[in-house]
Amino acid sequence: MTVTREALVGYSDWLGYGHGERADAWLARLEVNRPELEAFRAAASPPLQPYAARPTLVTPASGVSAQARDPMPADASQALQRARQRNDELRAFTWLAPEALPAQPGFLSGVPIAVKDLMLVAGAPLTGGSRTLDPLTPSQDAEVVARLKRVGAVVIGLANLHELAYGITSANPHFGAVVNPAAPSRIPGGSSGGSAAAVAAGIVRAALGTDTAGSIRIPAACCGITGFKPSYDALPRDGVLDLAPSLDHVGPMARDVEDCAALFAAMLGLAQIPAWQANDLRGRGVARLRGYFEEPLDDEVRDAVDAAARSLANDGARIVDAEVDGIELASAIQLNTISPEATAVHIDRLKPRGDRYGEDVRVRLEMGLFLPGAWYGKAQRLRARLVQAIEAAFGDADFLLCATLRAPAPAVGASRVDIGGRSYALHTAVTNLTLPFNLAGLPAAAVPWSRSRDGVPISLQVVGKRGADWATLAAAQRLQSFAPARR
Repeated sequence: MTVTREALVGYSDWLGYGHGERADAWLARLEVNRPELEAFRAAASPPLQPYAARPTLVTPASGVSAQARDPMPADASQALQRARQRNDELRAFTWLAPEALPAQPGFLSGVPIAVKDLMLVAGAPLTGGSRTLDPLTPSQDAEVVARLKRVGAVVIGLANLHELAYGITSANPHFGAVVNPAAPSRIPGGSSGGSAAAVAAGIVRAALGTDTAGSIRIPAACCGITGFKPSYDALPRDGVLDLAPSLDHVGPMARDVEDCAALFAAMLGLAQIPAWQANDLRGRGVARLRGYFEEPLDDEVRDAVDAAARSLANDGARIVDAEVDGIELASAIQLNTISPEATAVHIDRLKPRGDRYGEDVRVRLEMGLFLPGAWYGKAQRLRARLVQAIEAAFGDADFLLCATLRAPAPAVGASRVDIGGRSYALHTAVTNLTLPFNLAGLPAAAVPWSRSRDGVPISLQVVGKRGADWATLAAAQRLQSFAPARR
């Protein structure tokens, strides 16, 4: 597959975009994604209807009574003080409230939270972690934020992120690179890196993130906290900036599964937390994903998956092995979905304000100009087939189990990652095991399990069936209860 500089310059001029002086950057980025592009071009287009993302109705939890649990710490003023004291060090926030506002009554009354700077918060300047948006200080909240406030949560600040949610390092060129409190020499993950850092540092106990290819679960894994991506559109995205609308999810991040569940209940608009936990997984099937999901894995990560499977079996779960047919194309399908969708979202700003974007995000948005529209259609047909294969992998099991990342969080500044004798581009290494569940829109939780010999968090992933969000949280909570990190 050969692309020349002249061809890119000519095509960009024909599109009316211009900026041919950037052709070397375009060529370099296309080279990074050469494996996905070549695999995609070689793949036969299946005779299927294209994938159509559809909202999901969440299956009710098993009960209706309030869940007995210890309340979260509820001193927003102290949380705000901690945020001010540590933000120069961690760069976890783009904006902090001038004061903690009074809380409404409810099951989260007074609980301080951070909200990713991709969502409307009344009175807070929305930036998307970028300098490209028109100045906006909204007078109303995104719907999920409004629902949290209605049960008493207090927003103390907007969390820093990878610019416009389009990346996995949270090295933001405008607000500073987020630092991983759990392992400062390792990336905090992205794009919801500030949300994860604020939780991991003990500034807040819970935060909101978004997830398009793993942007809740990846930073949760890197920073040693819990992240939950609900079923696609189980939660409303009104007032949340788009990245790639058919892949975008909103969800909670917290110290543990219980706190994620509390936020999820509020974000669903419930007046109380339903009874959702399971006493055990007796009789429930858990399919351990093999093949692509374990070849390769870092040895310590593999040991963690082994130990988790044994623990769940001892809890009464029926453990089976499973593979997903055609999963090797997942990254190529994702690339040919996220890239054109993200470029379409930003195209009206990209040409006149291109120099205001950070370079890594700008070149990724520009790359979307060069992927044929026919490839997007092909990607959605391949996606439909892949989703069928992922759903078939459950068999008669209720949940899927795999690692969240193939290896613990990569070093800050790394551009490639070596795992099991194979070298991956950074974005590929980090998103490999999370993005399939964005393509499928299935609920997935990243659960901290242990730490590597170097002290870096190791995370495991529990995936449920579409709409079975409460059951997925229950399985994740059982997994969490066996984690060495919790002992």
